[in-house]
Amino acid sequence: MKFRHWLLATGYFRIRIPELRPVLKTLDRYIIRQFLGTFFFILVTIMLIAVVFDISEKTEDFAKMKASTSEIVLEYYLNFIIYYSNLFSGLLIFLAVLLFTSRLAHRTEVIAMLSGGVSFPRIMWPYFLAATFLTGLSLIINHNVLPAANKVRLAFEEEHIRATFRVDAKHIHREIAPGSIAYFESFNAQEKMGFRFSLEQWDGDSLTKKLTSDRAQYDSVAGHWRVSDYLLRTMDGQKEHIVKGHMLDTIIDLKPSDLGQRWESSMAMSWGELNAYIRAKLAQGDGSLMPFLIEKHQRTSYPFATYVFTLIGVSIASRKVRGGTGLHLALGVLLILLYIFAMKLTTVAATNAGLDPFIAVWIPNVLFTLVGIWIYRKAPK
Repeated sequence: MKFRHWLLATGYFRIRIPELRPVLKTLDRYIIRQFLGTFFFILVTIMLIAVVFDISEKTEDFAKMKASTSEIVLEYYLNFIIYYSNLFSGLLIFLAVLLFTSRLAHRTEVIAMLSGGVSFPRIMWPYFLAATFLTGLSLIINHNVLPAANKVRLAFEEEHIRATFRVDAKHIHREIAPGSIAYFESFNAQEKMGFRFSLEQWDGDSLTKKLTSDRAQYDSVAGHWRVSDYLLRTMDGQKEHIVKGHMLDTIIDLKPSDLGQRWESSMAMSWGELNAYIRAKLAQGDGSLMPFLIEKHQRTSYPFATYVFTLIGVSIASRKVRGGTGLHLALGVLLILLYIFAMKLTTVAATNAGLDPFIAVWIPNVLFTLVGIWIYRKAPK
């Protein structure tokens, strides 16, 4: 009791603790301001460079197309900036953390903080406050803003730059109705023509009717398929009726857009549209849904990579080393390349090896979180 009265009498609690709180709040504001300022500066610089390079690449296309300057700026480049800003935001956040924190370490500010009694977890607190803001912003953009922006951008590209659908699709199966299965060995979207076409009608496990033809052409005006050099087989118990012909119009609930879309079209779908599309294609037996499933899960997983990049960036750059910022950037670029490689590896595994798309898009975050924890434990305390 006497020791506590002595502390109160000397004014220790009255002076030291009130002075400590403003210092920490000032430190928070300083780190958050520098973090966000560095990130947005890098983002604006990179986007300006990207726009300049894209303009130089598409100058000839712009000269040939009928789009006005306002359409090019508002419909294409505005949404171009939104898309690529969000796409590269995680990596640019990593670079921003490395640059800013490395500068603090080079000026021995990190050492001064630690020597002043501020713990390393306390130093990281404002970093994660800023990372939370950027993660929330990225989630909002991914789920609400980006689909609409991509819809306008892709529509502009499809009208003025490239074709809407894939030109060559192979071995397409579609269940257009219960027991009714259409098949194309290949499909040319520009000509709206399929080759080696067949249409099967099943009753349980029994095949009741099968139509085959060398090619099937979609008539956009009439809204039906015209098959050429066809063979129609009808099974009636043990009997089989065969009809051959040169030309036949068929009415089936199938459009060329159901056969093949650019995978980028998934980026132009809202959350509800994307889920509805996946359910519809699963019901049709479509086996080419993996890009859409990956897109669905990446809209949530990629923004959370901001926390991973922040953890690794602060843990690496807070140590003052002989190479300074250059060495920190070299390590950062190496880790970025490894992260991109891990993302590509898991998405390829999901597309070609049957890996669950949810697991595929979250594996890089989990692995690099473990790497970040290990580096954090080695950081100066």
